[in-house]
Amino acid sequence: MKIKDIFSKPIDRDIKGVIKVGQDDSVSIQQELEEYVVTRELQKHFADFFAGYKRGINGNTDKMGVWISGFFGSGKSHFLKILSYLIANREVNGKTALQYFEEDNKIADPIVLADMRLASTVPTDVVLFNIDSKSEVNGKQSKVAIVSVLQNVFNEMQGFSGSNPFLADLERKLSYDGKFDLFKEKFEENFGDSWLEARNDFDFIQDDVVEVLSDIDFMSKEAGRNWCEKAIGEYPYKVEAFAGLVKEYLDRKGSNNHIAFLIDEIGQYIGDDSKLMLNLQTVTEDLGTICQGRAWIIVTSQQDIDSITKTKGNDFSKIQGRFDTRISLSSSNVDEVIRKRILEKNELGRETLELLYDDKSTVIKNLVLFNDGIEKKLYSDKENFADVYPFIPYQFNLLASVLTSIRTHGASGKHLAEGERSMLALFKESAVKLMDTEVCSVVSFNMFYDALEQFLDHSHKGVILRALDNEYLNPTHEKECFVVNVLKALFMIKYVKEIKANIENITSLMVSNINDDRMELTSKVEDALTRLTRQTLIQKNGDIYVFLTDEEQEINRAIESQNVESGEIINKVSELIFDGLYDEKKYRYPAFNGRYAFAFNQFVDDKPYKANQNYDITLKILTPNSDELVDDSTLRLLSGQSNIVLVVLPSDRSFLDEIRSALQIEKFIRCDITNPITKFEMIKEAKKIEMRDRAESAKIYLEESLKASRIYVNLDEVKTTSKDITTRINEAIGKLVSNVYHKLEYIDAAMNESDICGLFKSKNKQLTLLEDNKIPNTLALDEVKKYISTNKLKHVKTSMKTLLDRYLKAPYGFIESDVQWIVAKLFKDGDISLFVNNEAITLISKSEDDIIRYITRKEFNEKLMVDIKIKANEKQKKSVKEVMKELFRFTISSEDDDAMMKSFLEEANKLKEKLDSLNGYYEAQPNYPGKQIIFKGKTLMLNVLQMKSSKEFFNDIDKNKDKYLDFAEGYEIVMKFFESNQKGIFDEALKLMGIYENSKNFVVNSEIEKVVSETNEILNNANPYGQIFRLPDLLDKFNNLYDSLLQEKQKPVDEAIQDAMKRVFGELDGKLCFNVVHDKFIRGFEEIKLKAKTCDNVAVLQSIISEVDTLKVRYLNQISSEEEMFINLQKQAEDKSLMAEKVENSTVVPVKKIKSISFKSVNNSLSWQLETEADVKKYIEVLEKQLINSLEENTIINIEF
Repeated sequence: MKIKDIFSKPIDRDIKGVIKVGQDDSVSIQQELEEYVVTRELQKHFADFFAGYKRGINGNTDKMGVWISGFFGSGKSHFLKILSYLIANREVNGKTALQYFEEDNKIADPIVLADMRLASTVPTDVVLFNIDSKSEVNGKQSKVAIVSVLQNVFNEMQGFSGSNPFLADLERKLSYDGKFDLFKEKFEENFGDSWLEARNDFDFIQDDVVEVLSDIDFMSKEAGRNWCEKAIGEYPYKVEAFAGLVKEYLDRKGSNNHIAFLIDEIGQYIGDDSKLMLNLQTVTEDLGTICQGRAWIIVTSQQDIDSITKTKGNDFSKIQGRFDTRISLSSSNVDEVIRKRILEKNELGRETLELLYDDKSTVIKNLVLFNDGIEKKLYSDKENFADVYPFIPYQFNLLASVLTSIRTHGASGKHLAEGERSMLALFKESAVKLMDTEVCSVVSFNMFYDALEQFLDHSHKGVILRALDNEYLNPTHEKECFVVNVLKALFMIKYVKEIKANIENITSLMVSNINDDRMELTSKVEDALTRLTRQTLIQKNGDIYVFLTDEEQEINRAIESQNVESGEIINKVSELIFDGLYDEKKYRYPAFNGRYAFAFNQFVDDKPYKANQNYDITLKILTPNSDELVDDSTLRLLSGQSNIVLVVLPSDRSFLDEIRSALQIEKFIRCDITNPITKFEMIKEAKKIEMRDRAESAKIYLEESLKASRIYVNLDEVKTTSKDITTRINEAIGKLVSNVYHKLEYIDAAMNESDICGLFKSKNKQLTLLEDNKIPNTLALDEVKKYISTNKLKHVKTSMKTLLDRYLKAPYGFIESDVQWIVAKLFKDGDISLFVNNEAITLISKSEDDIIRYITRKEFNEKLMVDIKIKANEKQKKSVKEVMKELFRFTISSEDDDAMMKSFLEEANKLKEKLDSLNGYYEAQPNYPGKQIIFKGKTLMLNVLQMKSSKEFFNDIDKNKDKYLDFAEGYEIVMKFFESNQKGIFDEALKLMGIYENSKNFVVNSEIEKVVSETNEILNNANPYGQIFRLPDLLDKFNNLYDSLLQEKQKPVDEAIQDAMKRVFGELDGKLCFNVVHDKFIRGFEEIKLKAKTCDNVAVLQSIISEVDTLKVRYLNQISSEEEMFINLQKQAEDKSLMAEKVENSTVVPVKKIKSISFKSVNNSLSWQLETEADVKKYIEVLEKQLINSLEENTIINIEF
């Protein structure tokens, strides 16, 4: 059965593939209306449109815009044209457009049909046009481009000039004045040409126009000439003025007349020009506001209005409100139209196809397969097979994407860009090519190319044409060459994202018969791709094949000429592996939860990935470029000669080729900044994408190579079932690590800084033991201790850095915490000593925190030195314990050197503080006994507290043990003195002896002197402790004798006080100043009386007599001065004038003062020795001179004896 026989209508009948706006012949319109398929989707779209349109009929509305969107070829223009027929109620061959719909039952919903009937009753002018074709060449550059086109087509619709708006305004004015027909008749009568034809040459007929206008009395010739000059200028298009013209037109036509502007491809026209979008918004807004629903704008666009306004920004929110009715045509709508209009089967055809599917369904399902993860529809059942045959369901969506992508990427010529190819036409023409073949043939995807070829630009179709003439590709010059057909298919999907052009998918595209053998077809496709690649008509990016235009082929040749060194390729391989596919920088040893991580050198072939790699183990990847690729036995041998893991990749060079290509593209883009090729920038951007794709493909191929690689380590090949790259390599490195770091097993417990702190700060002083009660890490402790001992024998210093450098490397592989804990443990156990800057570090000299810091902080790694510790002998330890017991009354049980030293020094420091406290006693009273003992003890304590090393400490204590013990004995006696009542008795004795010492020159008493002598003998004894008991009795005797002496010496003092008082108060009696000084004198004498009464010192008591004499003289002089002051005040009270007169006429007689002095002040001798008369005269002579010297002018001297 031929394919042409299965259709209900002849497949080769004439069908307009694209219904072009402006195509207006009756035959075409009738076919359109008769064959127009109202799909399920269109049912809803008609309902939405007429429901919105009805608002402008029944009332006022400013929502008078309709936005129709859909992909390229989806039938937007056809739908727009059908709407124009319906709202204008176009009549064709005696039937209206609505009647065509009614008779064919195209509309199922009666409500929608009612709305359509309502619309058909309203007189409506329809202005249908493609805006790009109506726009001037440079019209889009104007910010009023939209309104200018609308006004021109509006003018044209009324019969006015559509190219000269000034002329149209003139014609409109003539029409409104009823003179337009007269003007046209007169013009043709005068000049012989029709006005409608002649007006296009307005520039050449201006005089004729002026003459006619004058003849019909429309305007004078002068006014006509002025108007003509204006008419050749730039027309001032204004949106508001245009809206006013439309309203005026509608008002003149009738109150309910409508007009609809149906604009095709407005989206393509506007593009990315925000000025045009703004102009459309303004036009729509003003028409809506001014005409209130009587003027409609209906547009088509590939983009929906929301996406356009979001792309352009927020300046166009108003336009969304005006275009309230939004219709979007989907691919399913196109599918349904194609199935119903050209693919509908007759009864026999459908039955045949359904039986065929039942027989071949399994074959069909296995024949067309896609593996790119993107859904592509295939036959769902026999009904679906019968519906779409000879096509395959995926072709509907894919072809739609092809048309859009070709148009978007500029691969189409002018006609395709203008929308002259529809999906309907492409399917119809492709089906026609198979109409004479037997059922079982299907349309391969390349066949759509033939229907498109005449609409493509030369840079694309020229490649196909030359391929047909290529002897290598088409040696027999067949019209249908399979290799070239593959090239056609690759062109079709070149810009389509919905399919990947790999071999599997290309094979599916090339299926042309349901009986094709897929394996055989795949082989043919592979051969075709190889041939096309060799001829540089296509290129391979990973597993993807890409069609190349002429420009792309030229650029590819330039890219291929770029030189890429093998080292650059290996660098990229290293980057892909070590920064992606296997990005492990260290291998984590499984013990202790990955505590131990081993860095390794990273090599690809002989090239290190990064500089300055100096680790114990190496991971080397050998690519097909490597010179080390040898036989299996040699590779095993190489893996055992050094600490290395060899990963040998298979011989497949795909990843190397992809990397080379990507690097060549990168160099080309970087170097070839400018290029004369027309589409260079676009191709360059595509090459950037290709570069990224090739890099990704290289990664995928390299990943597969790593999965299939052979791995060698320790003279053997690693056998593993895992395909995971990381798992395989880690397993090999693990085997190497176990061999290289074989002494890592010495660590049987993981220790960290908290464990180090625990060694020093744990309260129970117990170390956590292993399950078998063994000390953890014993082997490691012994190993490090042995190494330090060996260094000591060699006179080599060992630092913490030395230990870290040794034990962090093979064969140990310890981490820093391990080494730090080992050092801390050996130190705490007394096996090693620590030094910083030659200063011994001990638990006494430094705090626990300081020691932990020295061990664990990196800044001390080079400063911290370790050495084997020399321990104290038993004799030395015994001496320390004995001294501690006797001196500190402290018994220590520990045998640890540091612990003993620490305890001793702690007690020594406490004792030193006690000794320091005794200094206050001796500073206050140097005569206390035991001062030398305390000094010697303090010296011993200061000396031992300065010791830093245990060796020095034990030597000192053992050597000076007797000194410590002697001090302990003496110290006990001294402390007993200060802590008992001995000190109080001693203080009392010192006090009384001090009193005696001050008075001894006035004491003549043998009994007192004897008591004092015995007391001082005790006080001055260096060890008085055994005699202090005698002091209380001696002090009692002294007090009794001394009190008697004091009473005897106090009598003359009391008499002197009484005599002085009698003299002073006798002088004061009757004086004017009595009341002023009396109480003061009383207080003064009472104070000296009290002093004499309480005095316990004979010497002081003797001095009180002189003090009394001095007080007496001072008071007498005070009486004299106070009295003189009172007398002067009385004299001043007398009459001043009288006093002045007396002063003027008489001599002033001065008043004499009275002054008292002590006899002792004129006689310094304590005694006179008289033997002869001359002695008497000598003393009298001296006294006379003293008395004369004491005389003062106007002063009476009283001498007090």
